[in-house]
Amino acid sequence: MLYDKDIREPLFDFLEEKYGKIRIIEEKQVGRSRADVVMVLPRAVCGIEIKSDADTYARLAKQVKDYNRYFDYNYIVAGTSHAMHVEEHVPDWWGIITVEIEDGRVDFYVLREARANPAVDWKRKLGILWRPELAHIQELNGMPKYRQKSKDFVVDKILLKVSKEALYQQISEELFERDYNEIQETIRKYRKGRKNK
Repeated sequence: MLYDKDIREPLFDFLEEKYGKIRIIEEKQVGRSRADVVMVLPRAVCGIEIKSDADTYARLAKQVKDYNRYFDYNYIVAGTSHAMHVEEHVPDWWGIITVEIEDGRVDFYVLREARANPAVDWKRKLGILWRPELAHIQELNGMPKYRQKSKDFVVDKILLKVSKEALYQQISEELFERDYNEIQETIRKYRKGRKNK
């Protein structure tokens, strides 16, 4: 039996080998669910839900709904006990990766490639970014700073002014560059600049 903790590190190696340049963000709150893994690609953000052999499908319907709001592509990584029925529990555009022990090591098989998510909500996708990251996208696109406005206001303005084609890359770049060690200082500087305007 494979548990979540047995799957994660080998999964990250598998994804890096499959996709090349990636960034992994673990345990990201999306709506009322927590995405097990967010995989950032150069032009897409992917949600990955892990269903180990120890998991059930009890929360999956809610998780699928939340993942579909935030991510360009979605995958479910299913342990052997779920492999026969996992297709019944996710939309047909979700990718399916099965995981099992093969010759004493964790092995992955892509049962179905993910297709573009038709349900992604761009406001929610942009909402993944922190305010200083949104400010950088505004700067890149020659937009006003809107320092005294809410995050929702800024997201709406970005969606009005910047093409989705440009945003695919710009959102990914912000997530690739995100520095969790520096974020408190970055946010402090952003807020200080906001108060001084």
